Amino acid sequence: MAYFLFLDESGGDRTESPYEVLAGIAVEDRDVWNLIDAMKNAEERAFGVRYVRDHGEIKGKKFLKRKTFRHAAQMPPINEEERRTLARACLASGGTATRPQITALAQAKLAYVREVFELCARFHCRAFASIVDRDSPRPVAPVLRKDYAFLFERFFYFLEDRGTTVQGAVVFDELERSQANILIGQMEEYFLRTVRGRTRSRQIIPEPFFVHSDLTSLIQVADLVAYVVAWAFRIPEVLLAPARDELATYAAQVASLRYRAKREILANPEFVIWSFAVIEDLRGGEDREASA
Repeated sequence: MAYFLFLDESGGDRTESPYEVLAGIAVEDRDVWNLIDAMKNAEERAFGVRYVRDHGEIKGKKFLKRKTFRHAAQMPPINEEERRTLARACLASGGTATRPQITALAQAKLAYVREVFELCARFHCRAFASIVDRDSPRPVAPVLRKDYAFLFERFFYFLEDRGTTVQGAVVFDELERSQANILIGQMEEYFLRTVRGRTRSRQIIPEPFFVHSDLTSLIQVADLVAYVVAWAFRIPEVLLAPARDELATYAAQVASLRYRAKREILANPEFVIWSFAVIEDLRGGEDREASA
């Protein structure tokens, strides 16, 4: 048995998004194609066509932006069959789309994202995330960033709870070649040359895979998770940035996909560790000492 962890980021430009989020969706190997196939069927039901073939990848900032919600609310909810017909016409018409067509396409986008998260739950997927305030101090030392390390820790606990023979593979959205080489080197250093990393390398393959997000459906799911977490998932007294109320339903869906592990920490054998980690400072010990 093995799990693939598909990863993507949101808010990396640290401008509009209140948080920078590294998020992943873990899918068991036997369910990967079944989930992708179900998503393709949902896509065709929503839009009457495969959206990604002619209109680009499905991303949170395109499907869940405020403008989409405004357009969806222009008219009462449209029944699925009529909505599909109008949405397809809207995609084909470009700048000449009518108000009903624009409304239908917006409603179809929101319905599709809801169904994607429902499918993730149906296939027992688990969501992982590292959440960082956009103003948090950044590392200088060329080591694996804490948001990656914390996410890999949570993924390891998830795998460990399923048995010591269960393996995990990490799949990233493609990076520019030099950035990919840096990340590969940092992961290798972490998994093969640190005590915690060596322990986790027993179940997580230390070398990641890189794919084109526009050709890989489950990377697009990771992007949707990251976007919703950045804009709407909140923990009282911890994540204080205002949440977008219109995303509340999606935030609840994503929260339900979290994994809850228990480990013995600080003499508490039932210490709960959620798969979403909030990180206040991305710097390691060396960086903090250098800036003191």
